[in-house]
Amino acid sequence: MGKRFSIAIVGRPNVGKSTLFNRLAGKKLAIVDDTPGITRDRREGPGRLGDLDLNLVDTAGFEEANDDSLEARMREQTNRAVGDADLALFLIDARDGVTPLDEHFANWLRSQDQPVLLVANKYEGKSGEAGLLEAFGLGLGEPIALSAEHGEGLAELYGAMQPFADAWADAPLADGLEMADAAAGGDPGPAMQLAIVGRPNVGKSTLLNQLVGEDRMLTGPEAGITRDAIAVEWSFEDRPIRLIDTAGLRRRARVTGKVEKLSTDDSLRAIQYAQLVVLVLDGEVMLERQDLTIARRVVDEGRVLIIAVNKWDAVKDKKAQRQKLEDRLEKSLPQIRGVPVVTISALTGKGIAKLLPTAFRYFDVWNQRVPTSKLNRWLEDMEQMHPPPLVRGRRIRLRYMTQAKSRPPTFVLFSSRGAEIPEDYKRYLVNGLRDTFDLAGIPLRLNVRTGNNPYVDD
Repeated sequence: MGKRFSIAIVGRPNVGKSTLFNRLAGKKLAIVDDTPGITRDRREGPGRLGDLDLNLVDTAGFEEANDDSLEARMREQTNRAVGDADLALFLIDARDGVTPLDEHFANWLRSQDQPVLLVANKYEGKSGEAGLLEAFGLGLGEPIALSAEHGEGLAELYGAMQPFADAWADAPLADGLEMADAAAGGDPGPAMQLAIVGRPNVGKSTLLNQLVGEDRMLTGPEAGITRDAIAVEWSFEDRPIRLIDTAGLRRRARVTGKVEKLSTDDSLRAIQYAQLVVLVLDGEVMLERQDLTIARRVVDEGRVLIIAVNKWDAVKDKKAQRQKLEDRLEKSLPQIRGVPVVTISALTGKGIAKLLPTAFRYFDVWNQRVPTSKLNRWLEDMEQMHPPPLVRGRRIRLRYMTQAKSRPPTFVLFSSRGAEIPEDYKRYLVNGLRDTFDLAGIPLRLNVRTGNNPYVDD
């Protein structure tokens, strides 16, 4: 896919930036609520308006802050988004009119090199007419009347954006870019979806920043900074990755407030649609009940689970903590033996180099298929070593096995009286699959069917 025209959506809190982001993206990617200041990190995603292919960037509400506060760090993220964009859409709330913060933001935007379009959002009915007229005084040209929530004014927005998009498309590429594009070769394939999850304040955003090599996500001592599940496109050794940072997951009983519930639902959806999930633990207090709940959720969804033990450099008795973790995994996650564990320091980067090679190794196994002939030779050996038990005086016969699909590896066993195979015998077969075909740490599915081999003609 070629490069898209990049749009940064900016403005003070609660003017409808995330609503417009979702409207142009064609789906609800960003959390939207009446509570001001929900968006804190830059959220990127593809979008479309008419025939314009867009790269959309939603930003935190612009605040007057220049210290070390969370608001100041949010503003820095917005500054970067504008600097990287091809065009900035500056939103004001037409119903509120122009506020002093709008004027301050407009003054800052006029000092930047990027072109800016002024958008008077929430212009429904006649309530926004006065605010639309006030917006002329900001010195950013004619404002575009828009209602992102109702989809009104999008044609006017398209008309205003098109000249900038055409000029961008006609501009020559930077030196060397044409050669780089030509040398890139074939399509590297779809990106691996990797979600980073865990309890609040264990270092998820710090880990993502360390991986991509820039302060892409807001970090700090405050718990719960990340609210949206934020996706970042990246690559490792020429393999594309879609990194997804998520809000911290607490026990459901402790989740209070509408915004936190929306954030929790967003994180759970990230797990559902990911392919590989890195569960970040705090090295000092690792694998608490909530950690296990998250791990079980990942396994139940059939996703690859990698455990990253963060802040490992601060752990005093590393051997004892490692043993404690392994014992807890063996006891609490017996259904998935061999979960990979990587010890890291997201702050210093120590141990990070092992994380992605481990992730890709298990991701490739998660995608592999076992030939049917090998499966059935293995099944014969397993049955000879440990035949199924007698049920009402009759032996259960194992007839045939095949792998129905990968991602996760799913096997179908055809047997006489399949419904009567005990659970411990199924575990015996699953453990045998793991040991024989190097599937340790991979979630497996074993479905038992009653009947003959369906792949042999009668």
